Amino acid sequence: MKPIVILGAGPAGAAVALGLRRLGYPVTLVSEWRRFAALEGVSVRVLDALRGAGLHQTLTDAAQPSQRQVSWNGQQHAQNIEFLLDRPSFDRGLREDLRLAGVELIEGRVLTVQPHASAHRIELQGRDALLADFLVEARGRQAPALGKGLRGPETVSLLNRWQGAPGTNASAVESLADGWAWMARRADGQCYWQWTVDVASAELPGKALLLDYCRQRFQQSALTQAFFGGEPQTDLHLHARSSTAILCPQVCGDHWIRVGDAAMAVDPLSGNGIFQSLSSALQAPAVINTLLRKPERRLLAQRFHQQRVEQLFLRFARIGRDFYADEQRWSNQPFWQARRQWPDAEVAHAEANFSALRIELAPVLRDGFVDEAEVVITADQPLGIWHVQGIELAALVRRLHTEPTAQVLAGLTAEQGQAVRSWLLGQGFKP
Repeated sequence: MKPIVILGAGPAGAAVALGLRRLGYPVTLVSEWRRFAALEGVSVRVLDALRGAGLHQTLTDAAQPSQRQVSWNGQQHAQNIEFLLDRPSFDRGLREDLRLAGVELIEGRVLTVQPHASAHRIELQGRDALLADFLVEARGRQAPALGKGLRGPETVSLLNRWQGAPGTNASAVESLADGWAWMARRADGQCYWQWTVDVASAELPGKALLLDYCRQRFQQSALTQAFFGGEPQTDLHLHARSSTAILCPQVCGDHWIRVGDAAMAVDPLSGNGIFQSLSSALQAPAVINTLLRKPERRLLAQRFHQQRVEQLFLRFARIGRDFYADEQRWSNQPFWQARRQWPDAEVAHAEANFSALRIELAPVLRDGFVDEAEVVITADQPLGIWHVQGIELAALVRRLHTEPTAQVLAGLTAEQGQAVRSWLLGQGFKP
């Protein structure tokens, strides 16, 4: 019998494990090693989020900076830096962070998970079964589905990997008539080209012919040929994986929770996958803590997690929709047509309006638990904002309707005053 078992040692599962250890819980994590090598391009904010979650060993030698080229809607630029994250090194670092935190790590393949009245029975390949009081599902897209959730256009990403000549780190993104491609090369000569297409309209050949088909499409792109220098693809490997955006209909119960891609998986164009995985995982330890130690707040905790996962999913989906809409050349092609209108027509960033702010009672995180407090509902934060720099905003906004601004802000420190004024101006407030 284990108090808490986490399935999956990706960024989401690891972040939950470390958060629970900081709260004093014994944690057992079950995972098997990734079955294919991969490279991911991440931003500085992803690296900061990983450090904030306590994943320091993970980044020791896993991320290298690169200049990213972008070819989109007929325009080309190379303004951004992204970090190429080697997933095998990254995964080894995750396990080292878990070991240092005192997390029990079981390497093994999960066969089945059977929920019972008071425990979850976890069948493992070649090992004794585990019984868990509380289960954290963090196996990403491999996690069994719970009913029919919200799904975006069916999408598949075809990752081609081969060994090239050593050189410099670089990455690029290119829009194509029937999809888009991300490509990268590392200084050690590892090369990656990932083509993302629509499942229904791509007319992909069978598995036996898929590698040759990708090679043909690879050779048709002038940008790709220039990026990789026309070198032969030695020891070429192909891995196909789903990239369909999926929102699980239920992400939390009395004795279980889903995080990361097991809760919501977004289109790879709409936001870095690691960042969105962490977004739902960082709040989970407080939710679990509430479910286990303050069961009278269980419905509040479940609502908190469910609402935030749904809101994060829609935010990422709308960002992706707007990126797709920026590509005008092929707007009538099936791939682009389906994605420039999904999930809805709501704007990703609503115009600020101070007079439209509302104050409501909503779930918040307080001292490691889910609690209730008055929050300010804004156009960009429909679930509400509780405080800025330690200053509760609901009382402050309420006073601004009847008192002079200088009087309301008089008691704040210089740092608090600057942060609050910046937030108020961002909400359209006119002193």
